[in-house]
Amino acid sequence: MQDPFYSKQKRQKRAGGMLAADAWLDSSLYEFWQTLGRWYTRYQDFMSRFHVTGIKRFFVEILSDAFTFGAIGAVIVTAFALPAFNIIDRGAFNKAEDYSVVFLDRFGNEIGRRGIRSDDSVALDQMPDFLIKATLATEDRRFYDHFGIDIVGTLRALASNAQGDNSTQGGSSLTQQLAKNLFLSSERTFERKIIEAFLAVWLEWHYSKDEILKLYFDRAYMGGGNFGVTAAAEFYFGKRVQDINLAEAAMLAGMFKAPTRYAPHVDLAAARGRANLVLTNLVAAGFLTEGQVTAARRHPAAPIDRTADVNSPNYFLDWAFEEAKLKIEETNAPGNNFLVRTTIDTTLQKYAEEAVTSVVREQGEQYKVSQAAMVVTDTQGAIRAMVGGMDYGKSQFNRAIVSTRQPGSAYKIFVYSEAFEQLGLKPSDPITDRPVCIGDWCPQNYGRSYKGSVSLQSAFAQSLNTVPVTLSIKTGREPIAALSHRMGLRADYPVTRSLALGVASVSVIDMTSSYAVFANDGYKTPAFGITRMTTLSGDLVWEADPDAARERVLSEQTVAYMNQMMYAVTQNGTGTRARIEGVPTLGKSGTTSSYRDAWFCGFTGNYVAAVWFGNDDYRPTNNLTGGSLPAIAWQKFMAYAHTNIEIKPVFGVDFVPQQTVVADASAEAPAEDVVERPPSLTPAAARKLLDLAGRLDTAIRDLEPISDQARAALSGSSAGL
Repeated sequence: MQDPFYSKQKRQKRAGGMLAADAWLDSSLYEFWQTLGRWYTRYQDFMSRFHVTGIKRFFVEILSDAFTFGAIGAVIVTAFALPAFNIIDRGAFNKAEDYSVVFLDRFGNEIGRRGIRSDDSVALDQMPDFLIKATLATEDRRFYDHFGIDIVGTLRALASNAQGDNSTQGGSSLTQQLAKNLFLSSERTFERKIIEAFLAVWLEWHYSKDEILKLYFDRAYMGGGNFGVTAAAEFYFGKRVQDINLAEAAMLAGMFKAPTRYAPHVDLAAARGRANLVLTNLVAAGFLTEGQVTAARRHPAAPIDRTADVNSPNYFLDWAFEEAKLKIEETNAPGNNFLVRTTIDTTLQKYAEEAVTSVVREQGEQYKVSQAAMVVTDTQGAIRAMVGGMDYGKSQFNRAIVSTRQPGSAYKIFVYSEAFEQLGLKPSDPITDRPVCIGDWCPQNYGRSYKGSVSLQSAFAQSLNTVPVTLSIKTGREPIAALSHRMGLRADYPVTRSLALGVASVSVIDMTSSYAVFANDGYKTPAFGITRMTTLSGDLVWEADPDAARERVLSEQTVAYMNQMMYAVTQNGTGTRARIEGVPTLGKSGTTSSYRDAWFCGFTGNYVAAVWFGNDDYRPTNNLTGGSLPAIAWQKFMAYAHTNIEIKPVFGVDFVPQQTVVADASAEAPAEDVVERPPSLTPAAARKLLDLAGRLDTAIRDLEPISDQARAALSGSSAGL
């Protein structure tokens, strides 16, 4: 029971604890700020000792900012230098050498070179002293004094650039230039300059000055595909570098900064002007006196003639170089310098160039056509001539190899060949030329008319369009495309309903290979241009096997049928302008829609050739057909090529070349002299001789009356030309 007299007492709250905590916090904060104030006052008293006023403060602020920005710059430069550290860790120089290939024609004569030329076999102490001095006087006079970066030269270059001077004087030291050649690309960026500077210092730490100079002489690009002064001396002057004179050394030293601008085979006047500046630098640097360089000024260097390089079969050499590199890589051939025997015939090459360029120049404006290409092979596929365009100097684009165009009716050989192979037809079989449609596509003939019942040979010779479309429906278009690839076409193209009319992308060289199948009795005959490859020391790298087995693509019966039909094209079809008297000529013309491309492809018993005419920008021509200019150029070349050679027959064609009849000579009837053009006489030379003969005849007619005996003598001289 609860006590009635008990009452609960309430505990009194203790407020003093919170007040104490609050007082402690306030006092602590007060003491903290008081202490901080005293320390700040002491700091101000201490720093007041360094307080400067007036002009002193200006310099202090400048130095302070300089240190600040210097620290920031050091961090940035270090960041930029990280790639340089990676390059150094990699421990590998740039590949200074690519393949160097010397090309020979089919007879073993040198026709050109491709790739680079380099030679590091000459020691520094064997190089002419004036070559070393000329290089240092022009490129880096303080080379033996700086640590890899020429501060004075850099400041001088910056001042020169600020004044708008576009001269070839740069701020990079010779070591920096070597660092760029050894490790970096040729791009011009601020980041690359920072990396270049770090690498230059690294080179100075790890190589002696003479070693750096030797590397520079061996690795610098000297124009014309030459690396190093040793290769350049041989290329430009035909001498060993040890044998060059002061004028030649000055010309070489002038090319280091701008080899493409000052190479003597590019601009001889600029090269000599630059060499004269180098001679001035030699005097200014105190290396030579004015009297010692006077003779070099009066007798400047005369580089050897390099016009033969311009007249080389350059389109072919570009292509052959790529083929050679593939074979080098396939065989893992050691070294970088090679000698390649090709199939090119320089005489036929001149004929091909003359045939193509003369036709374009004479009639190109009339037909609004500006470009042409041609590839010529023998019946086994060996390339004898290649024309990749009108002017290699203006355009190195090889239209015979790289460019792919629609062949038009020249493609129909694949359609008819597949029909003969698959359907068992023959050229005399009749077929109806009438309208035909595949879906909503209805092709028409060139004259928009129809012949009715015609033979396959007549349809092919007249290049009727409806007949091959009809044949493609019967055989299928996929087999036609497959046959074209087996015969020689390498580019892929879509198989469309218009394939039978040549709506496909092909190259000139592939069309030549395809037509060569008919000239080679139905065997696959890919075009080739290299027969043998060796190192410069004579070690065999690769050699073609002339007895290698070949794949049969077409039966002999199909080849005979197709050859009969292509012979009819040149006799009474669209290719009559390709006909040559006394030579069995076979071929097929081709014209694409809107007259953008015109072709003539064909062969004889001796040669196979494909010709293309058109424009690089795909601009339509003025109604140019394959039976006009391409056939004319083809005929002109073949007429040249078959002069004074044995005319071979063609399989399946009933044509016997005429034999030369030699009559018995008698005293009463002296045999007439037969005028024959030598095989090596170029068409241009022949025209000049004929022009000279005409001028002589005109001069004779304009002479005053003279004796009959004298007139006869002059006439005889003219006729002899």
